[in-house]
Amino acid sequence: MPGPGAYLVGDEERREVDEVMQSGYLSRYGREDDPRFKKKVVTLEREFARRMGARYGLAVNGGTGALMAALVGVGVGRGVEVLVPGYTFVASISSIIAVGGKPVLTEIDESLTMDPDDIEGKITENTKVVMPVHMLGNPSDMSRITEIARKHGLIVLEDCCQSLGASYRGRMTGSIGDIGAFSLNINKTITCGDGGMVITDNREYYERAFGFHDQGHKPLRMGVEIGKRSLIGINLRMNELTGAFALGQLKKLDSILSELKRKKKLFKDTISEGGIRNMRFRRINDPGECGTLLTVIFETHEVAEKVAKALGSKTVSGSGWHVYNNMEQLLSYEDQDGKRPFRKHMLPRTDDILDRAINLSVGVVDPGLGADFGINILSGDDEIRRKGEEFVRIVKPIVD
Repeated sequence: MPGPGAYLVGDEERREVDEVMQSGYLSRYGREDDPRFKKKVVTLEREFARRMGARYGLAVNGGTGALMAALVGVGVGRGVEVLVPGYTFVASISSIIAVGGKPVLTEIDESLTMDPDDIEGKITENTKVVMPVHMLGNPSDMSRITEIARKHGLIVLEDCCQSLGASYRGRMTGSIGDIGAFSLNINKTITCGDGGMVITDNREYYERAFGFHDQGHKPLRMGVEIGKRSLIGINLRMNELTGAFALGQLKKLDSILSELKRKKKLFKDTISEGGIRNMRFRRINDPGECGTLLTVIFETHEVAEKVAKALGSKTVSGSGWHVYNNMEQLLSYEDQDGKRPFRKHMLPRTDDILDRAINLSVGVVDPGLGADFGINILSGDDEIRRKGEEFVRIVKPIVD
């Protein structure tokens, strides 16, 4: 059950991949004067950064790798605290732990993104990074978050894994803070199966992220180099076939976003016309959101549970690893001091909101997000209206 890009694979991706297949050259590195070397990954990095409004782009093997490289890029290591919301995919939190940092969970608000009102109370002398997560394609409240971060001298790392193509006040997500990380997996706006991107305007952050993703090398080596490695790194490299496929998808990004927004509006308008009382849509922080999902919020958890059951779906609180309460590996995690810093229901406002919320699919059809009911990017207008009317027909008797 993929994201919108996976529904639209066609000639663009095939042409890019065929060039690599015919050349037989699969590594992201090669000699500039070698005609077999098609430079797909390097081209993707440049084109992606340009499209997102950043100076530097780095292609990696996945969204988790992008987060890890970005974290190392900005200097997160042993004992460094990173503020991150409790509603996010588990990788946002596990990537911090993987590079030695300490995740500090914050509440969300009714945009289902980081609550700026909860940030300052979580800042300590060990806090270095704020990681807003643009959940479900909705940009976080970046004006307030960046204002607080600058006041306290903190770095802003945007987790854009679910917001590729979204904008906030005219700027693309990922280019608003100091560094941004993206996912290109099968459930995202565009895809290459698995892949990720990092963008930044900061040369030092870029070089450190690049080094971490490629055994410490500085960018952009094109062959075997000795004695120029800058830090301890691992292998998160993207290969040419993956880069080629991603390039083909990137060319479709604008048309995908346009379709998502149009179809979401029709779906939302149809539901709104049903006049369901005691239900509202989640707050959208900027109309530049992706339009991948539609979230409704009810007055009580009991009503939301009844609605979810009737739709054959579930509340967001019961939807899987995007909710901290459901991350069993996180709840059993012991930190470097042997303590268990995470426990169920430690974020009461987050729990309350997610207990009363239900996600409806628009472009991302993912039971892991609770988006079992809804439409997809291939749905025609008649189907969208029927689905909206079905929602009203099922929900209105329960709520009213």
